[in-house]
Amino acid sequence: MMKLKNNKKSILFVSSLWDRWGGSEELWSQTALKLVAQGCAVSASVHGFSPVQNRVADLIRGGIDVWPRAPQFSLWMRARQKLTFRQDGIMGAEVRKVIDKKSPSLIVFSDGGIIPLIEFLELCVAKRVPFVTIGNANTENWWPEDELAERYRKILPAALRCFFVSRANLRLFEKQIGCELANAEVIRNPFGVNFHASPPWPMSTEGEVLFACVGRLHPISKGQDILLEALATSVWANRKWRLTLYGDGPMKNSLQRLVQRLGLNDRVFFAGHVAAMEDIWALNQILVMPSRCEGLPIVMVEAMLCGRVVIATDVAGHSEIVEDGITGFLAEAPTVPSMLKALERFWVRRTESEHIGRLAQERIRRIIPQDPVAKFTDKLKELSGAFQGKV
Repeated sequence: MMKLKNNKKSILFVSSLWDRWGGSEELWSQTALKLVAQGCAVSASVHGFSPVQNRVADLIRGGIDVWPRAPQFSLWMRARQKLTFRQDGIMGAEVRKVIDKKSPSLIVFSDGGIIPLIEFLELCVAKRVPFVTIGNANTENWWPEDELAERYRKILPAALRCFFVSRANLRLFEKQIGCELANAEVIRNPFGVNFHASPPWPMSTEGEVLFACVGRLHPISKGQDILLEALATSVWANRKWRLTLYGDGPMKNSLQRLVQRLGLNDRVFFAGHVAAMEDIWALNQILVMPSRCEGLPIVMVEAMLCGRVVIATDVAGHSEIVEDGITGFLAEAPTVPSMLKALERFWVRRTESEHIGRLAQERIRRIIPQDPVAKFTDKLKELSGAFQGKV
């Protein structure tokens, strides 16, 4: 494990996300603001949104030295940046620049996917800069070639910590690179509802079951098409239900066209982005997460905190918080037949929904800390040594 340098104490956050602000950005950004409020010098390398994204503006107002990276990427360049890194490439050069300028005592690499680019981590080792990594999502569809796996096996033991948001994603990554990570740790993302939220159980005027699917409109990862095809089967044709899709994304039009093709226009609605999550659960009873890949979705935690039933695919960390048949229902795989089975098991017990929701609420409050940001802030303070004598 790399020893901390005795230079000026500062922390640099590097976010790999380039085209949007997602749930994976909340932990590092809220932690950065908390550290600044406690007297730490904090910098952040982020995608250069144009115009400036509201949350990036919040960071600047909060006293964080934000270094925006070039916002203009062609589709080819985006794909290339995700798969390779060149020392003279746009992202690599700009991250190197901020590291050289700020000489941080600790770098926190937050990746919206599996793991930060290997070249960033190798750069830290070469410059003797301590670092931690945060991985937010993983998928069975990603396997590194042998040469890349070997580089990760060699470099990751040098990290002060390798953080993952679910045990399942950690175990999958260890399988993908072919070794166990002794310095790995599971952390929790912050959520957007009150920890003690208790919105009344919503009742529909027609006695319908009120389903909600909350997340980016991106079926490649979120699997909304799986849910729509399941609900379009004949067994669901004469049942009373309504589905509302919350969120925006690059495939909204395709999903709307799928709804039309499946003949579900009168039962499936697109509500767009809703900032106040408790507003969603004031109107809906059941969260359905048909995801193909995940980390540990914040929306699942929020729904359970609000006492709502979760029906989800058994991917990533879903089974770490949902007890199948007790606090929710898990589909064995992200497929239409598996989702149909889970939906059917729920339907048979739909009159128990409010009770199952209360059990889910009790369970998630035992698993998730009330303030994940405070816990993560304390971890970074301990690792960086930035507050020695003050902790």
